[in-house]
Amino acid sequence: MQNSISEQARAAALAQLDAAEAAREDILVQHIANGVVIDSRTVQIDPEVVIAPGAVILAGTILRGKTVIGAGCVIGPNTLIEDSTVDEGTTVNASQIYGSHIGPHNNIGPFTHVRVSTVTDYGVHLGAYVETKNSNFARGNTVSHLTYIGDSDVGKYCNFGCGTVTCNYDGKDKFRTQIGDYCFIGCNTNLVAPVKVGDGAYTAAGSTITKDVPAQALGIARERQTNLDGWAEPKMEAYIAKKQKLENEQSK
Repeated sequence: MQNSISEQARAAALAQLDAAEAAREDILVQHIANGVVIDSRTVQIDPEVVIAPGAVILAGTILRGKTVIGAGCVIGPNTLIEDSTVDEGTTVNASQIYGSHIGPHNNIGPFTHVRVSTVTDYGVHLGAYVETKNSNFARGNTVSHLTYIGDSDVGKYCNFGCGTVTCNYDGKDKFRTQIGDYCFIGCNTNLVAPVKVGDGAYTAAGSTITKDVPAQALGIARERQTNLDGWAEPKMEAYIAKKQKLENEQSK
């Protein structure tokens, strides 16, 4: 049950909200007058934020601190950017960016977490459920989904498969991963820093890379598959019987 408040306290609280709302709308109106496209009152922009004319700020977006948004950017919906620069022509969709510099014509999101000291060059794509921290991405990198890249330096035009992780922390110290130009990092690769992947190298899907991969090489670090014939049969008998019983009960 909510605590009751006095009429005087309620009136003071409402006045405070009204003042904050008026100040927020004044900032929105100033940006709109300067050529920024904002068509929703759900946008929140701090006074120090700089937005170039022609940028589009969509509903639910929050821009905080010393953030700078370039011309032609589309920010949002439902995006939080704090103390960061986003260069011209970049899209940031349903994502969060902190203390970073996003280069021109990037495609960020949805659901990307860009942590402090991330720097991207032209045309980088950081996609769904990608997290970055203290990393540099050269031109044209593609990190489409479900990947963590921390404390890393990535060359140009690399492609990261789903589930890649840079293992940068050993419980005491942080180490860096270095990836050259034109690399293909296979799905579910663990890069155990400090480690280097040379220009044009590949890592095989499912590998845990603990040694440097030379340029143009394929790094494979996984156990050879062994099939044990008949191993699952006794387990499956009980499992199938259990599921058939459940299916019969549900059909009654």
